[in-house]
Amino acid sequence: MSCFHRRYTNEEENRKRRFSSCWLAIAEATSVTSSRRVWGLTTETAAVFRVQPRIHISTGVSGEMNNNGNKRAPTTATQRLKQDYLRIKKDPVPYICAEPLPSNILEWHYVVRGPEKTPYEGGYYHGKLIFPREFPFKPPSIYMITPNGRFKCNTRLCLSITDFHPDTWNPAWSVSTILTGLLSFMVEKGPTLGSIETSDYTKRQLSAQSLAFNLKDKVFCELFPDVVDEMKQKQKAQEELSARTQPLPLPDVVPDGDPQHAHYGLPALNGGPVPLGGANPAPGLQQANRNHGLLGGALANLFVIVGFAAFAYTVKYVLRSIAQE
Repeated sequence: MSCFHRRYTNEEENRKRRFSSCWLAIAEATSVTSSRRVWGLTTETAAVFRVQPRIHISTGVSGEMNNNGNKRAPTTATQRLKQDYLRIKKDPVPYICAEPLPSNILEWHYVVRGPEKTPYEGGYYHGKLIFPREFPFKPPSIYMITPNGRFKCNTRLCLSITDFHPDTWNPAWSVSTILTGLLSFMVEKGPTLGSIETSDYTKRQLSAQSLAFNLKDKVFCELFPDVVDEMKQKQKAQEELSARTQPLPLPDVVPDGDPQHAHYGLPALNGGPVPLGGANPAPGLQQANRNHGLLGGALANLFVIVGFAAFAYTVKYVLRSIAQE
């Protein structure tokens, strides 16, 4: 072999080595692995270039570990929601408690205790927050589950802190901020998409019914056992108070000459009597009312008969006067 040919062969081998090293460097920088190919560099090509790849290519086990590692690695949303959860436990939101689902941290459930001096006082209102995978860069959806008289049930609410208004969303807002804003809007009366208009009386009725409604919800009972115990104790106290209440003694007759009183001597509301406790009137009172009704009917009939007789006599007198003329 001539010196020229030997020198040409050495330069060719050096060129191949530099080429393969370049490909391996790219593969290491991008961390791309596969069973037989890394950016076009196969094991056959590596053998031709007479170099040993420094990346393990044909191992299915390493790929599984990489995939599992990606699954175990927390996402931005998960990390942020965990921080918010710790913050809520350390500094709770007034009137509100919240818990994520154990199986899905992107779904949170909350309970709002009705504030004092509002139509919601004494009520417990269950709802949920659905966070997107892009949280905190995208806002969540808010739902109310318990009937409350302010929002529709199981309907996305249109608030400035929800996914209805991503343009007004601030990634710095936490779960505590979202729940505080929800409570603030709940006690107001401003309309929005997903809200309803009801009277304060209806809201108070729904507040009293919220305890029994929430106790039927399995998710509510699993996530908020302390609140469930609190509600059960409150229900028990209400039942004991109702059992102790005794009806007041009632008179047997209606006072005469008092048109402002009806059954049991109580003032009438809207022109009608209001019996206490839904009980039936006493027998003596029933008999007195029946007698008054019969007497009034007889007198009315008598007045009608007398009126007709007077009218007939007048007509007869007029006709007789005309005939004589």
